[in-house]
Parts: sequence; C-alpha cells; structure tokens
Amino acid sequence: MMEALASGGLWGLWWVWLALALGLAIFEILAPGFILLGFALGAAVVGLLLALGGPLGAYLGASFTLTLAVFAVFSLIGWIGLRRFMGVRKGQVKTWERDINED
Repeated sequence: MMEALASGGLWGLWWVWLALALGLAIFEILAPGFILLGFALGAAVVGLLLALGGPLGAYLGASFTLTLAVFAVFSLIGWIGLRRFMGVRKGQVKTWERDINED
C-alpha cells in the first residue's frame, strides 16, 4: 500500500492531509485519551505546509519520506503538548472502584 500511495502522488496534495486531519479528529471522539488528536495535528501541519507552498512546500511535496518524517515529528510534538496541557494533572491519582477479575 505504501508503494501505491507514494507512486500515486496523493501524499503531495494539501487537501488530502487536511482531510486526514479532520477524519482523525472526528475519530478521536471514539478513542480514549488524546491518541488520534496528536496525529490529526501532525497531518494538519503537513497540510498547511503544503498549502502555503514556496520552496519548503515544494520540497516537502516531492519527497514521500520527508513528508512522513515531518508528519511523525509534528504528531509527536502535538501529542506531547496535548499530554502536557490536558493530560494527567500533578497530584491526580487514578482509583479503581473494583477489580474486574473478582467476579
């Protein structure tokens, strides 16, 4: 599948990345935590970089490997940022009401 995506050139279109970001943000509603929202932020950044164009957008759109690397880096930064600002607060403790294995 990766070869088909790389050879097709869909990865170089800005609206594909923004549509992916929107889809991941919608699927985040179904997932616990901020798992998919970090990926959505990474896809949105790549989509915006491609939409802005210029030399960076052209270079990014010409290299599938670089596009995935930028997506991965910004997804990680987004996830760490979300975890830091919206994640577990300092002093917060997870308590369990009952053990699911005791039934």
